[in-house]
Amino acid sequence: MNITDNKKQLFLSGLTILLVLFSVVFVKNNHFLYKHAIVEINQVTLNEREEIMDLPNIEDTLFHQTLVGTLKNGSQKGETIVLNNTYSSSGAFDHQYQLGDEVFITIDNDLKRPYEGRIDYPKRDSSLLLVVWLFIITVILIGKKSGLYSLLSLTLNIFVGLFILSAVPKKTSLLLLISGLVLFFTVTSLLLISGKNKKTYSAILATLLGTFAAFMIAFFVMAATSQKGLRYEEMAFATRNPQSVFLASLLIGSLGAAMDIAITITSSLYELYDKNNHIRKSDLKKSGVEIGRDIMGSMTNVIFFAYVSGSIPMLLLYLKNGSSIGFTFSMNLSLELARAAVGGIAIVLTIPISVYIATAFINRGREDK
Repeated sequence: MNITDNKKQLFLSGLTILLVLFSVVFVKNNHFLYKHAIVEINQVTLNEREEIMDLPNIEDTLFHQTLVGTLKNGSQKGETIVLNNTYSSSGAFDHQYQLGDEVFITIDNDLKRPYEGRIDYPKRDSSLLLVVWLFIITVILIGKKSGLYSLLSLTLNIFVGLFILSAVPKKTSLLLLISGLVLFFTVTSLLLISGKNKKTYSAILATLLGTFAAFMIAFFVMAATSQKGLRYEEMAFATRNPQSVFLASLLIGSLGAAMDIAITITSSLYELYDKNNHIRKSDLKKSGVEIGRDIMGSMTNVIFFAYVSGSIPMLLLYLKNGSSIGFTFSMNLSLELARAAVGGIAIVLTIPISVYIATAFINRGREDK
């Protein structure tokens, strides 16, 4: 590493530190951005505790707090307010507050001093910011330039996806819309990360074929079984047809699985070819299949745990309230297990597709020389 590279690295490190410090200070003082009243707690008093018996016959403890805080925004900024808070040792639907915590509140009585109000929910943007910065710094440190482009791709995809989903009229077919987004996400992500080259084009084609192949299999299976066993209660508040929302989620989930497999196998085969330009096509295919077998099991587990982990709070809540295991799992895991299964299909299908396409691109490139 030369002096110029050292200076560039030092400049980027200093810039990152300044951005982190600036964002932390800004979030700590961004109360003016919120219309909802915010209070910083500066006094906590534990009044009493009581033992209770929840259903079904589970012992719990309730704690009653009196909180005194200062309003941080609005016309009452700087005023003192008194809040009452009750939390339990189980912490299922409540929160214990401490000195320095910030909460969103609703003022109930502003005719007397100090004000009185009730807590709505805690202000968590400071903690969220630290997690985001930890993620960004880790990706850049490990991935270097590729990590930076990955972050740019992720940011672009999030903003474009949110804009399209919110701006397009509800009459538009959700599946058609998501299909277009899948194409956009695939092309932009892989081009930004890997650049314009045959390896990228190969990975794009393999990703799209694997994604839509897995989705079509899932679509026909659901049609043949009349979607028996799928519970859509968790989508009761969806503004679109729950079935179409679920199918769209299958398509997006399949994309994530297929893209990971496609770029892994494609990059591996091109690396083998770069090390040995005379490697036979049959050996490349054999190596690609072996690589696919090695990562298939671990990737399938990743997909399963990623989907199921989001349902753990609801599983615990149902079981704690006396619901049977069968009812609990059918209500909370039917859709997640279906998504995991379709993701697994996408992984399995993308392996041979990626191997075939990558070796075909490599062989064509070898013939052109």
